[in-house]
Amino acid sequence: MPHVIDVPALSAALAEDRPVRLLDVRWRLDIPQGRPAYLAAHIPGAVYVDLEHDLSRAGHPEEGRFPLPALDQLQSAARRWGIDGGDLVVAYDDNDAVAASRAWWLLRRRGVDIRVLDGGIRAWVRRGLPVESGDHGAAPGTVRLLDEDPGAASIDDAARAPATGVLVDVRGPDHYRGRVSGEDPAAGHIPGAVNLPTVAHIAGDGTLRSPREIRGIIQASGVDPDRDIVLYCGVGIASTHSALAFAEAGIETRVYTGAWSQWSRSRGRAVAVGRTPADAFSGW
Repeated sequence: MPHVIDVPALSAALAEDRPVRLLDVRWRLDIPQGRPAYLAAHIPGAVYVDLEHDLSRAGHPEEGRFPLPALDQLQSAARRWGIDGGDLVVAYDDNDAVAASRAWWLLRRRGVDIRVLDGGIRAWVRRGLPVESGDHGAAPGTVRLLDEDPGAASIDDAARAPATGVLVDVRGPDHYRGRVSGEDPAAGHIPGAVNLPTVAHIAGDGTLRSPREIRGIIQASGVDPDRDIVLYCGVGIASTHSALAFAEAGIETRVYTGAWSQWSRSRGRAVAVGRTPADAFSGW
């Protein structure tokens, strides 16, 4: 099953009889509230999805920045978005699909046929297609989500991953090498992790690179696609975009959702700094 859909294919799907539910998941770390942009202009019929409240839950800092929502919370949100069983669901954003991928990752193994719009709303607008303003409320849906693991890895899974498979840090090199800490109490990476930034999978126009290109990038980074792969990022969002890219290339992964925001707050977890997985590390 494809994981992304381009603008022409979405336009064609919207003209067919099968219901299409559009999720506007605009969110960025520096602009976490995407509703104003949604209200100004969105794809007709799209509902706004609040990443921090619908695709995450409130938790303790030690759990990471954005803990996963409980199944009943996610199902209630999906019904509020108007999703029924059998619908085609398309998530999009305005930030190279990084936020939309969180919705894709949470729903894909739970019985929802969900795709990510390649290039997001920017690609839609570039095609000269219409947008609408204001809020759009959907009639309540009836979808029943499967109680399935979306592909989550725990903090212990992440610690073991370099020995049992491959651990991939998808943050930028400065964060990986420990030059930037941001809001976290420690800077660096999980010992043994390979650095493959999620931006490597994004083309200049904001679309996802081709499966062939992605596989080439993965292999060039030294990641063996046949091993068990665990991905992590800073807060548990960008890693789902890398999961989307890997999936498009035919490679299944797991995501350590606690991410660096959890690891760096967990006493007794080592922190590595430097350019490679073998560089120096210390206790934290």
